[in-house]
Amino acid sequence: MPEFFIVADIIGIIAFSISGFLIAIKNDLDILGILIASALTALGGGIIRDVILSSAPFAFTSLYPALTLTVTILFVYIFRIYKKASIERKWIFVVSDTIGLVAFSITGAILAIHAGYNFFGIIILSFMTAVGGGVTRDIMINQVPTVLISDFYGSIAVIVALALATLELFNVLNEVSISAVAVLSVILRLIAFKREWHLPRLS
Repeated sequence: MPEFFIVADIIGIIAFSISGFLIAIKNDLDILGILIASALTALGGGIIRDVILSSAPFAFTSLYPALTLTVTILFVYIFRIYKKASIERKWIFVVSDTIGLVAFSITGAILAIHAGYNFFGIIILSFMTAVGGGVTRDIMINQVPTVLISDFYGSIAVIVALALATLELFNVLNEVSISAVAVLSVILRLIAFKREWHLPRLS
């Protein structure tokens, strides 16, 4: 399903470009800082994924990743999305970040499945694809990575990976089932954010 993979990858790049842009604005970065933060968020996870798979990163060999990133940044700037009121900006960030998280979780899991990885490998590759770019960005701007403190964030990548691996196990992994997993995962993440669900923490 190469076409489905590309669609999911583009959706992830668009969503993470927006969230990276908004994080950069929040931290008062200059224009170069905004570009770097957006690029790391949008492309970093995919690059890490491809390196683990011992293949040339799509971001370096295909036109669409950089083109998608550039067009998205221009769109956010032209329509002044970053100028929205704080509550609106917060929800724009949460929604875009959630969509990117799920989309990249799916691409990582699909490639791991096609590479013949076991359940553990599928989970790790899905997780690294989903959070790798965000972690790199957060380290760059000197803040604790979101995945380590945010409510029910990295867990979504694990859930997506487990769901797709299970579907593959029963030979029912297709565009429809993957789309269903994507929609349900986005809804779960937004509900978790709204209701402030957290994983247990040690006292």
